[in-house]
Amino acid sequence: MRSMKILAAVAALSLVSSAFAETYKIDPVHSGVTFAAHHAGAGWVPGRFNQVSGEMNIADDIAKSTFTVEIPVDSLNTNNDKRDQHLKSPDFFNAKQYPTISFKSTSVEKTDDTHLKVTGDLTLHGVTKSISFPLELTGTGEFPAGTKRYGVRASFTVKLSDYAIKGLPGVVGDEIELNVMFEGAK
Repeated sequence: MRSMKILAAVAALSLVSSAFAETYKIDPVHSGVTFAAHHAGAGWVPGRFNQVSGEMNIADDIAKSTFTVEIPVDSLNTNNDKRDQHLKSPDFFNAKQYPTISFKSTSVEKTDDTHLKVTGDLTLHGVTKSISFPLELTGTGEFPAGTKRYGVRASFTVKLSDYAIKGLPGVVGDEIELNVMFEGAK
């Protein structure tokens, strides 16, 4: 009898939590992570990661929302094979030893109707650091019919040196600009 009451309580709690939050899996076809690095003190070199996965759990109480992201380092692409191999080497990302970049939110604050401040743990090159960045809620939609979608976008900077990436000082800038655009599908 007691186990039946516990089971009923667990079932009720799961119904309550599902009524207040929706989980969207990041759609890799409609999402992207791009970056730019300052090169030789002159210009900016762009790149992207061709693969991304994760989830956005969007709660009615937005502060209870969560975001998780995983990016395979081997999906790095700067449109130059020789440079890509160098960036995947121990000089930079060391893809063999640290194959994944990950992010997991620890707090979410609403700043206005379409913007949040997201704080979480970014793990890069085997180092985990807490970062905060503004996140824009870009909208909701449905495509194809019956598939709910939720979009977000963020731009922020990370320092290679914060993640023990030595790179090529004086040639590649320490600060890397990141642009993240995710569309999640339910």
